[in-house]
Amino acid sequence: MPSPFRCLRWMLTSALISLCALFAAHAQSTLTVTDLAGRTVRIPAKVERILLGEGRLLPALAVFDKDNPLRRLVGMMGEFEKLDEVGYAQWKRRFPQIDQVPRVGRTSSGSFSDEQAIALRPQVAILGLAGGHGPSERDRETLARLEAAGIAVVFIDLRHEPLANTPRSMLLLGEVLGNKREAEAFVQFWRTQLAVVTDRLAQARPTAPTVFLENRVGLSEGCCDTMVGLVGKLLDAAGAHNVARGLVPGEFGTLNPEFLIARQPRVYIGTGIGTLAAARQTPLRVVLGADATPEAARASLARAMQRRGIAQLQAVREGRAYAMWHHFYNSPFNVVAVQVFAQWLHPTLFADLDPRATLQTMYARFQPIALEGVYWTALTP
Repeated sequence: MPSPFRCLRWMLTSALISLCALFAAHAQSTLTVTDLAGRTVRIPAKVERILLGEGRLLPALAVFDKDNPLRRLVGMMGEFEKLDEVGYAQWKRRFPQIDQVPRVGRTSSGSFSDEQAIALRPQVAILGLAGGHGPSERDRETLARLEAAGIAVVFIDLRHEPLANTPRSMLLLGEVLGNKREAEAFVQFWRTQLAVVTDRLAQARPTAPTVFLENRVGLSEGCCDTMVGLVGKLLDAAGAHNVARGLVPGEFGTLNPEFLIARQPRVYIGTGIGTLAAARQTPLRVVLGADATPEAARASLARAMQRRGIAQLQAVREGRAYAMWHHFYNSPFNVVAVQVFAQWLHPTLFADLDPRATLQTMYARFQPIALEGVYWTALTP
């Protein structure tokens, strides 16, 4: 008959084995990642419920769930349908159930509802670094509430440091969403397309033309809102000298029209937020996006160039005026904008580039929807 000490030792050993097994199982069910805010985050090894801090991060999510990007999406902010109505409509045609995805806010970070987000029971919330249209890493109370509810919060960045952080963000998403192979494929293609521009510029070292970059043309009747961040970062990579650099605080601001007329930048580029459907109601906006046609895009740019302060620019009078889809600033396809800018600024050096083919390939390989519409235009063909 076993002694009491032997029985006790057997019980303690069994308990220790069970405890070790429990810890091992827990360790296997989670993994640790470092997000773009430098935070160490423990996430489930298999993520099935996702919350998006910006609706326009859906194309990034789609890279990893091409057949049905909404499969794991339990909630998102509501800015997509408000700020890019025609892009959202294209997604809705392909995935009608997108309207049923609960919204946890509207277009501003202040409208984000902690209560609604928590009630949806996501495993992971994917948010944009430094904010924008959803909570940022500075919203500590919001983060604390989400994390207290067992929601892992992961920050990515496509907008503030797009050239450095787009590949990092996509590789991070590959870890979080359990699809490292697709993340690596996307990043390899993205880096190759960027290198076509940056390597050639480094070798040729052309003179950087001066550029006035106008932010969201036609949003107001005045002139001259501009950017040095956001789309301005993409412009820098294409070998431009942004005349606003050093003159506006932060990422965007306003220049004096008299300054522009006196400076006479070599090239004018505006960002377009107009739609074909709303062209009559907003005639000063440049029509670009999923419903735009080449003719409508060019005609809308020509109208916008007649505004006071813009019409007087030599770049406009001589036909060196262009427009780019504004939403590239928060898109994993931002490298396409770099290629287009490079071709506009250094036409001889980049005569062989085909940015439309680059974008077409990215849609065909990494998106569940087809490429439609026009995303950039020029005053002269």
